[in-house]
Amino acid sequence: MNIIYTISSVLILTIFSNIGYCLIQDNGNSTEIRNYPLLMPNVSPKTPELYLCTPVRVDYSRNYYIVGFQPNATMQTAHHILIYGCTKPGSSKPIWDCGEMARKSERGGLPQAGVCKDGSQIIYAWAKDAPRLDLPKNVGFKVGGNTKIQYLVLQVHYAHVDHFMDGSTDDSGVILQYTLEPMPYQAGVYLLGTSGSIQPRARETMETACQLTEEKTMYPFAYRVHTHSLGRVVSGYVIKAKTNEWIELGKMDPQKPQMFYPIHNKNPIHQNDTLAARCTMQSNRNRITYIGGTNEDEMCNFYLMYYVKSGEPIEDKYCFSPGPPFYSWSSQGLKNIPDKEASQLRKFPGFF
Repeated sequence: MNIIYTISSVLILTIFSNIGYCLIQDNGNSTEIRNYPLLMPNVSPKTPELYLCTPVRVDYSRNYYIVGFQPNATMQTAHHILIYGCTKPGSSKPIWDCGEMARKSERGGLPQAGVCKDGSQIIYAWAKDAPRLDLPKNVGFKVGGNTKIQYLVLQVHYAHVDHFMDGSTDDSGVILQYTLEPMPYQAGVYLLGTSGSIQPRARETMETACQLTEEKTMYPFAYRVHTHSLGRVVSGYVIKAKTNEWIELGKMDPQKPQMFYPIHNKNPIHQNDTLAARCTMQSNRNRITYIGGTNEDEMCNFYLMYYVKSGEPIEDKYCFSPGPPFYSWSSQGLKNIPDKEASQLRKFPGFF
Protein backbone atom coordinates (compact mmCIF):
# COMPACT_ATOMS: atom_id res chain seq x y z
CA MET A 1 0.00 0.00 0.00
CA ASN A 2 1.54 3.29 -1.09
CA ILE A 3 -0.64 5.56 1.05
CA ILE A 4 -0.80 5.56 4.83
CA TYR A 5 -3.41 7.61 6.62
CA THR A 6 -4.46 7.75 10.24
CA ILE A 7 -7.78 8.91 11.62
CA SER A 8 -8.91 8.95 15.24
CA SER A 9 -11.59 6.44 16.22
CA VAL A 10 -14.08 9.23 16.90
CA LEU A 11 -13.51 10.74 13.46
CA ILE A 12 -13.84 7.34 11.78
CA LEU A 13 -17.23 6.83 13.42
CA THR A 14 -18.39 10.28 12.35
CA ILE A 15 -17.16 9.92 8.77
CA PHE A 16 -18.54 6.47 8.18
CA SER A 17 -21.95 7.34 9.56
CA ASN A 18 -22.34 10.72 7.86
CA ILE A 19 -19.67 10.77 5.12
CA GLY A 20 -17.92 13.56 6.94
CA TYR A 21 -18.82 16.00 9.65
CA CYS A 22 -21.89 18.19 9.70
CA LEU A 23 -20.64 21.70 9.11
CA ILE A 24 -22.36 22.83 12.27
CA GLN A 25 -24.55 21.20 14.89
CA ASP A 26 -26.30 24.24 16.29
CA ASN A 27 -29.98 25.14 16.44
CA GLY A 28 -29.36 28.69 17.64
CA ASN A 29 -29.73 31.92 15.72
CA SER A 30 -26.37 33.52 16.44
CA THR A 31 -24.99 35.85 13.77
CA GLU A 32 -21.37 35.59 14.86
CA ILE A 33 -18.67 34.43 12.47
CA ARG A 34 -17.57 30.92 13.33
CA ASN A 35 -14.73 28.67 12.20
CA TYR A 36 -14.83 25.20 10.72
CA PRO A 37 -11.50 23.41 9.96
CA LEU A 38 -11.80 21.53 6.67
CA LEU A 39 -8.52 19.60 6.82
CA MET A 40 -6.89 16.42 5.59
CA PRO A 41 -7.21 13.73 8.31
CA ASN A 42 -3.49 13.17 8.98
CA VAL A 43 -2.55 11.64 5.65
CA SER A 44 0.94 10.43 4.76
CA PRO A 45 1.18 10.25 0.95
CA LYS A 46 4.00 8.18 -0.50
CA THR A 47 3.29 8.69 -4.22
CA PRO A 48 4.41 11.94 -5.96
CA GLU A 49 1.80 13.99 -7.80
CA LEU A 50 -1.00 12.53 -5.69
CA TYR A 51 -4.42 14.20 -5.45
CA LEU A 52 -6.35 13.35 -2.27
CA CYS A 53 -9.96 14.25 -1.46
CA THR A 54 -11.87 14.22 1.81
CA PRO A 55 -15.57 15.19 2.21
CA VAL A 56 -17.74 16.94 4.75
CA ARG A 57 -21.53 16.59 4.84
CA VAL A 58 -23.18 19.98 5.27
CA ASP A 59 -26.15 20.14 7.63
CA TYR A 60 -29.23 19.85 5.39
CA SER A 61 -31.63 21.32 7.96
CA ARG A 62 -30.57 24.93 7.40
CA ASN A 63 -28.49 27.23 5.20
CA TYR A 64 -24.97 28.38 6.04
CA TYR A 65 -22.99 31.24 4.52
CA ILE A 66 -19.22 30.96 4.06
CA VAL A 67 -17.68 34.44 4.24
CA GLY A 68 -13.95 33.77 4.58
CA PHE A 69 -11.16 31.27 3.92
CA GLN A 70 -8.04 30.87 6.10
CA PRO A 71 -5.42 28.56 4.50
CA ASN A 72 -3.81 25.97 6.74
CA ALA A 73 -1.02 24.91 4.38
CA THR A 74 2.41 25.73 2.96
CA MET A 75 3.67 25.37 -0.59
CA GLN A 76 6.45 23.09 0.68
CA THR A 77 3.75 20.51 1.46
CA ALA A 78 0.79 21.22 -0.83
CA HIS A 79 1.15 22.19 -4.48
CA HIS A 80 -2.40 23.52 -4.52
CA ILE A 81 -5.74 23.16 -2.71
CA LEU A 82 -9.29 23.33 -4.05
CA ILE A 83 -12.63 23.30 -2.24
CA TYR A 84 -15.53 21.96 -4.28
CA GLY A 85 -19.22 22.17 -3.55
CA CYS A 86 -20.99 18.94 -4.53
CA THR A 87 -24.53 17.68 -4.54
CA LYS A 88 -23.00 14.21 -4.14
CA PRO A 89 -19.30 13.52 -3.44
CA GLY A 90 -17.22 11.34 -5.71
CA SER A 91 -16.90 8.65 -3.04
CA SER A 92 -18.54 7.61 0.21
CA LYS A 93 -15.10 6.94 1.73
CA PRO A 94 -13.43 9.27 4.24
CA ILE A 95 -10.52 9.78 1.82
CA TRP A 96 -9.88 8.81 -1.79
CA ASP A 97 -7.54 9.32 -4.73
CA CYS A 98 -9.19 11.97 -6.90
CA GLY A 99 -6.33 12.53 -9.34
CA GLU A 100 -8.30 11.89 -12.50
CA MET A 101 -5.45 13.11 -14.73
CA ALA A 102 -2.77 10.97 -13.08
CA ARG A 103 -1.63 7.69 -14.59
CA LYS A 104 -3.15 4.69 -12.86
CA SER A 105 0.27 3.11 -12.51
CA GLU A 106 1.21 5.95 -10.15
CA ARG A 107 -1.78 5.46 -7.90
CA GLY A 108 -1.61 3.34 -4.80
CA GLY A 109 -3.74 1.85 -2.13
CA LEU A 110 -6.79 4.12 -1.98
CA PRO A 111 -10.14 4.02 -3.81
CA GLN A 112 -10.21 6.17 -6.95
CA ALA A 113 -13.06 8.49 -7.89
CA GLY A 114 -13.76 11.98 -9.15
CA VAL A 115 -14.15 14.88 -6.77
CA CYS A 116 -17.93 15.07 -7.18
CA LYS A 117 -20.42 12.52 -8.45
CA ASP A 118 -23.01 15.23 -9.09
CA GLY A 119 -23.30 19.02 -8.93
CA SER A 120 -19.62 19.98 -9.05
CA GLN A 121 -18.61 23.61 -8.52
CA ILE A 122 -15.42 25.24 -7.25
CA ILE A 123 -15.80 27.67 -4.37
CA TYR A 124 -12.16 28.30 -3.39
CA ALA A 125 -8.61 27.70 -4.65
CA TRP A 126 -5.18 28.24 -3.09
CA ALA A 127 -1.50 27.85 -4.07
CA LYS A 128 1.99 29.32 -3.52
CA ASP A 129 1.45 30.45 0.08
CA ALA A 130 -1.45 32.75 -0.76
CA PRO A 131 -2.92 34.55 2.29
CA ARG A 132 -6.47 34.40 3.63
CA LEU A 133 -9.50 35.67 1.73
CA ASP A 134 -12.40 37.60 3.22
CA LEU A 135 -15.48 38.16 1.07
CA PRO A 136 -17.02 41.63 0.73
CA LYS A 137 -19.67 42.73 3.20
CA ASN A 138 -23.06 41.05 2.71
CA VAL A 139 -21.59 38.40 0.35
CA GLY A 140 -21.38 34.69 1.13
CA PHE A 141 -21.31 31.22 -0.41
CA LYS A 142 -24.65 29.67 0.49
CA VAL A 143 -24.31 25.97 1.36
CA GLY A 144 -26.38 23.24 2.98
CA GLY A 145 -30.10 23.58 3.55
CA ASN A 146 -32.01 23.86 0.28
CA THR A 147 -28.92 24.48 -1.89
CA LYS A 148 -27.21 22.22 -4.40
CA ILE A 149 -24.09 22.23 -2.20
CA GLN A 150 -24.81 19.37 0.18
CA TYR A 151 -21.15 18.37 0.56
CA LEU A 152 -17.87 20.23 0.66
CA VAL A 153 -14.89 18.29 -0.71
CA LEU A 154 -11.32 19.30 0.06
CA GLN A 155 -8.79 18.38 -2.64
CA VAL A 156 -5.05 18.63 -1.95
CA HIS A 157 -2.38 18.04 -4.62
CA TYR A 158 0.80 16.58 -3.11
CA ALA A 159 3.39 17.15 -5.82
CA HIS A 160 6.41 16.17 -3.71
CA VAL A 161 6.32 13.57 -0.93
CA ASP A 162 9.95 13.26 0.22
CA HIS A 163 9.18 14.66 3.67
CA PHE A 164 6.50 12.00 4.24
CA MET A 165 8.83 9.03 3.77
CA ASP A 166 9.60 8.98 7.51
CA GLY A 167 5.91 8.46 8.32
CA SER A 168 5.08 12.13 8.94
CA THR A 169 1.43 13.06 8.45
CA ASP A 170 -0.33 16.12 7.06
CA ASP A 171 -3.47 18.09 7.92
CA SER A 172 -3.34 20.71 5.14
CA GLY A 173 -6.63 22.38 4.36
CA VAL A 174 -8.66 25.52 4.90
CA ILE A 175 -10.40 26.97 7.95
CA LEU A 176 -13.80 28.17 6.79
CA GLN A 177 -15.34 31.29 8.30
CA TYR A 178 -19.14 31.07 8.19
CA THR A 179 -22.28 32.57 9.66
CA LEU A 180 -25.86 31.47 10.16
CA GLU A 181 -27.11 34.94 9.25
CA PRO A 182 -28.42 35.04 5.65
CA MET A 183 -26.20 37.08 3.35
CA PRO A 184 -28.09 39.34 0.91
CA TYR A 185 -25.77 38.48 -2.01
CA GLN A 186 -24.74 34.97 -3.07
CA ALA A 187 -21.17 34.34 -4.21
CA GLY A 188 -20.04 32.09 -7.05
CA VAL A 189 -16.87 31.15 -8.95
CA TYR A 190 -16.58 30.97 -12.73
CA LEU A 191 -13.54 29.07 -14.01
CA LEU A 192 -11.96 29.67 -17.42
CA GLY A 193 -9.32 27.24 -18.67
CA THR A 194 -7.87 25.43 -21.65
CA SER A 195 -6.55 22.11 -22.85
CA GLY A 196 -3.85 22.06 -25.54
CA SER A 197 -0.08 21.86 -25.78
CA ILE A 198 3.06 24.02 -25.74
CA GLN A 199 5.74 23.35 -28.34
CA PRO A 200 9.41 22.89 -27.37
CA ARG A 201 11.33 26.12 -26.71
CA ALA A 202 8.38 28.25 -27.78
CA ARG A 203 6.18 31.05 -26.57
CA GLU A 204 2.54 29.99 -26.61
CA THR A 205 -0.74 31.76 -25.86
CA MET A 206 -3.50 29.52 -24.51
CA GLU A 207 -6.93 31.14 -24.85
CA THR A 208 -10.58 30.54 -24.09
CA ALA A 209 -13.83 32.54 -24.31
CA CYS A 210 -17.51 31.86 -23.55
CA GLN A 211 -20.65 33.97 -23.91
CA LEU A 212 -22.96 34.26 -20.91
CA THR A 213 -26.39 33.06 -21.94
CA GLU A 214 -28.24 33.20 -18.61
CA GLU A 215 -30.47 36.13 -17.78
CA LYS A 216 -28.46 37.14 -14.74
CA THR A 217 -26.04 39.91 -13.78
CA MET A 218 -22.66 39.05 -12.27
CA TYR A 219 -20.82 41.49 -10.00
CA PRO A 220 -17.13 40.48 -10.09
CA PHE A 221 -14.96 41.26 -7.07
CA ALA A 222 -11.90 38.96 -7.14
CA TYR A 223 -9.80 36.87 -9.49
CA ARG A 224 -7.11 34.21 -9.24
CA VAL A 225 -4.68 32.80 -11.81
CA HIS A 226 -3.06 29.37 -11.98
CA THR A 227 -0.37 27.78 -14.12
CA HIS A 228 2.59 25.58 -13.36
CA SER A 229 6.20 26.61 -14.04
CA LEU A 230 5.89 27.77 -17.68
CA GLY A 231 3.27 30.45 -17.06
CA ARG A 232 4.39 34.07 -17.43
CA VAL A 233 1.14 36.08 -17.60
CA VAL A 234 -2.52 35.15 -17.10
CA SER A 235 -5.16 37.73 -18.04
CA GLY A 236 -8.95 37.80 -17.97
CA TYR A 237 -11.47 40.04 -19.76
CA VAL A 238 -15.13 40.71 -20.27
CA ILE A 239 -16.09 41.56 -23.87
CA LYS A 240 -19.18 43.77 -23.88
CA ALA A 241 -21.89 42.46 -26.16
CA LYS A 242 -23.01 45.80 -27.61
CA THR A 243 -19.64 47.41 -28.26
CA ASN A 244 -17.08 44.55 -28.54
CA GLU A 245 -15.03 46.47 -25.96
CA TRP A 246 -12.52 44.35 -24.00
CA ILE A 247 -12.48 45.31 -20.31
CA GLU A 248 -9.67 43.87 -18.20
CA LEU A 249 -10.83 41.96 -15.13
CA GLY A 250 -7.42 40.89 -13.89
CA LYS A 251 -3.86 40.13 -14.95
CA MET A 252 -1.09 38.56 -12.90
CA ASP A 253 2.23 36.74 -12.92
CA PRO A 254 1.23 33.15 -11.98
CA GLN A 255 4.58 32.58 -10.28
CA LYS A 256 3.54 35.00 -7.52
CA PRO A 257 1.27 33.88 -4.64
CA GLN A 258 -1.82 32.45 -6.30
CA MET A 259 -4.34 34.23 -4.11
CA PHE A 260 -7.59 35.94 -5.04
CA TYR A 261 -6.71 39.52 -5.98
CA PRO A 262 -9.15 42.47 -6.17
CA ILE A 263 -10.78 42.71 -9.57
CA HIS A 264 -9.50 45.54 -11.79
CA ASN A 265 -12.92 46.60 -13.09
CA LYS A 266 -16.02 45.94 -11.01
CA ASN A 267 -18.60 46.90 -13.63
CA PRO A 268 -21.47 44.38 -13.84
CA ILE A 269 -21.29 41.54 -16.37
CA HIS A 270 -24.57 41.02 -18.22
CA GLN A 271 -26.25 38.40 -20.35
CA ASN A 272 -24.62 38.10 -23.83
CA ASP A 273 -21.31 39.51 -22.60
CA THR A 274 -18.32 37.21 -23.20
CA LEU A 275 -15.73 36.18 -20.64
CA ALA A 276 -12.24 35.49 -22.00
CA ALA A 277 -8.88 34.44 -20.59
CA ARG A 278 -5.32 33.98 -21.88
CA CYS A 279 -2.25 32.29 -20.42
CA THR A 280 1.07 33.29 -21.94
CA MET A 281 3.54 30.42 -21.61
CA GLN A 282 7.28 30.25 -22.26
CA SER A 283 8.92 26.83 -22.64
CA ASN A 284 12.65 26.16 -22.44
CA ARG A 285 12.02 22.42 -22.58
CA ASN A 286 13.12 20.16 -25.43
CA ARG A 287 9.75 18.40 -25.50
CA ILE A 288 6.08 19.19 -25.97
CA THR A 289 4.27 20.12 -22.74
CA TYR A 290 0.62 19.14 -22.42
CA ILE A 291 -2.14 20.30 -20.09
CA GLY A 292 -2.28 17.89 -17.17
CA GLY A 293 -2.19 17.42 -13.42
CA THR A 294 1.54 17.06 -12.63
CA ASN A 295 4.49 19.44 -12.43
CA GLU A 296 5.72 17.99 -15.73
CA ASP A 297 2.48 19.19 -17.32
CA GLU A 298 0.89 22.63 -17.44
CA MET A 299 -2.42 24.25 -16.53
CA CYS A 300 -4.07 27.45 -17.70
CA ASN A 301 -6.77 28.69 -15.33
CA PHE A 302 -8.44 32.03 -14.57
CA TYR A 303 -10.89 32.02 -11.64
CA LEU A 304 -13.48 34.79 -11.44
CA MET A 305 -15.23 35.27 -8.09
CA TYR A 306 -18.49 37.22 -8.23
CA TYR A 307 -21.86 37.69 -6.57
CA VAL A 308 -25.43 38.07 -7.71
CA LYS A 309 -27.88 40.47 -6.07
CA SER A 310 -30.91 38.22 -6.42
CA GLY A 311 -31.53 34.52 -6.91
CA GLU A 312 -28.85 31.87 -7.33
CA PRO A 313 -25.39 32.18 -8.93
CA ILE A 314 -25.21 31.28 -12.59
CA GLU A 315 -25.74 27.61 -13.49
CA ASP A 316 -22.81 27.42 -15.93
CA LYS A 317 -19.64 27.27 -13.80
CA TYR A 318 -16.95 26.51 -16.40
CA CYS A 319 -15.54 27.78 -19.70
CA PHE A 320 -12.93 25.52 -21.31
CA SER A 321 -11.44 25.46 -24.80
CA PRO A 322 -9.33 22.86 -26.69
CA GLY A 323 -6.41 25.31 -26.59
CA PRO A 324 -3.50 25.42 -29.05
CA PRO A 325 -3.09 24.38 -31.79
CA PHE A 326 -6.85 23.95 -32.26
CA TYR A 327 -8.31 27.07 -30.65
CA SER A 328 -7.48 30.75 -30.35
CA TRP A 329 -9.38 34.01 -29.90
CA SER A 330 -8.72 34.96 -33.51
CA SER A 331 -9.86 31.58 -34.86
CA GLN A 332 -13.19 32.17 -33.11
CA GLY A 333 -13.67 35.50 -34.87
CA LEU A 334 -13.26 37.72 -31.81
CA LYS A 335 -12.66 41.37 -32.66
CA ASN A 336 -10.56 44.13 -31.05
CA ILE A 337 -8.26 41.60 -29.37
CA PRO A 338 -5.78 43.40 -27.04
CA ASP A 339 -2.99 41.11 -28.16
CA LYS A 340 -0.01 42.97 -26.72
CA GLU A 341 -1.69 44.04 -23.48
CA ALA A 342 -3.04 40.55 -22.70
CA SER A 343 0.51 39.15 -22.51
CA GLN A 344 2.26 42.09 -20.87
CA LEU A 345 2.53 42.66 -17.12
CA ARG A 346 2.46 45.93 -15.28
CA LYS A 347 2.17 46.76 -11.61
CA PHE A 348 -1.21 46.59 -9.89
CA PRO A 349 -2.36 47.38 -6.36
CA GLY A 350 -2.19 44.53 -3.95
CA PHE A 351 -4.26 42.31 -1.81
CA PHE A 352 -7.58 41.97 -0.09
